[in-house]
Amino acid sequence: MLAGLVALGARIYIAAAFAGIVGLIWLRGWDIGTSIAGVVPHSATGHFTLSVLPMFILIGFLAHAAGLTDAAFRAAKAWVGHLPGGLGIATVFAAAAFAAVSGATTATSAVFARTALPEMLKAGYSPRISAGVVASAGTLSALIPPSAILVIYAIIVEQSVGRLLLAGFIPGVLTALLYAGVIIVFSLKDKNTIARQEKASWNTRISTLTQTTGIMIVAVIILGGIYSGIATPTEVGALGVFTVLIVSLIQKRMTFTVLKSSLLQAASLTIMIFSIIWAVMIFVRFLGFSGLPNAFSSFVVDLPVPPLVILLCIFGLYIIMGMFMDAIGMLLLTLPVIFPAVVALGYDPIWFGIILVKLVEIGLVTPPIGLNCFVVKGAYPDIAIEDVFRGIWPFVIADLLLVAVLVAQPEIVTFLPNAILN
Repeated sequence: MLAGLVALGARIYIAAAFAGIVGLIWLRGWDIGTSIAGVVPHSATGHFTLSVLPMFILIGFLAHAAGLTDAAFRAAKAWVGHLPGGLGIATVFAAAAFAAVSGATTATSAVFARTALPEMLKAGYSPRISAGVVASAGTLSALIPPSAILVIYAIIVEQSVGRLLLAGFIPGVLTALLYAGVIIVFSLKDKNTIARQEKASWNTRISTLTQTTGIMIVAVIILGGIYSGIATPTEVGALGVFTVLIVSLIQKRMTFTVLKSSLLQAASLTIMIFSIIWAVMIFVRFLGFSGLPNAFSSFVVDLPVPPLVILLCIFGLYIIMGMFMDAIGMLLLTLPVIFPAVVALGYDPIWFGIILVKLVEIGLVTPPIGLNCFVVKGAYPDIAIEDVFRGIWPFVIADLLLVAVLVAQPEIVTFLPNAILN
């Protein structure tokens, strides 16, 4: 039923809630089924931990309103703009810096589509490469803390939010470095269409670096608070919002209109996310009563093949699903069934979460849905969506290579959380 409703074009929260309610009524009867469905929204989301989501989302919108994005791009351009593909590399590094204060991937793509994309096109970058850089760079917010996707994963599978945010840092940095390497390779192959920028003076570099003081303060508070363990992720999120607000007021970038707009955008995105969570949790209750997760876990564990083969099949499933579904809905619908099987196979749940988010990143840019690609197209209508999709494939290949490395060397993921929180 759920798959049929989604195929017919129903929104994921409507399809999940309807299928879950019908399933609960079918299994438990009208009175019990509707009672269970009625209490799920509060029981599933009425937790202090979940308040971290609107905090992280609001930080991103306020940071953009305060001009922290522009400052990060100017600084990155001054320091690496003279390298082969320097503007593209600057976009990736600035997006990584912005990701440290924003957990929304689509917001990051939209911001840099307006900030960096016009400059790359003006400098002679092809629309394909420019759009591919911006769409792919936006996915860095999925891994580099604070990440809304990692928080949602932690909530679904009941794992530590702090450990997951710690685990995402090194893979996020490695992703940014890989993207920079891809851009350098393409620029060296196509020297005629990607001109180098003039090397900025040291005075200019230092000047632009001082302009990023705001974003550095916010990033240090968020990352330092999480890594030191002196505050919970929710407390760090609230402190981050307060810090961004103070920085924007000091820089005289915050007005009542800007504040109102940021609050409304954050509230809108938060409502969308929570609506999906409420609906899918109803569906999850139905799955629990049906016994499907345990049955699937037993089936997978008993398969006469190595665990790695099963894991690769699960990866392939997520890549295919990511082409058609949004990230949050995909995680909420599949993890209640997939996660018990992965744990039963002996894999670390924190490590699996990071790998899963990497696969979600790939889904954010691959056709036919590729949400980040459509965000770039919407923010810069002059670029054809076909060019955006063509531009992302080198970065998708880089993502797949990193997934292979993380599978072969899982300690890359688990090192930070084990070293700091154990």
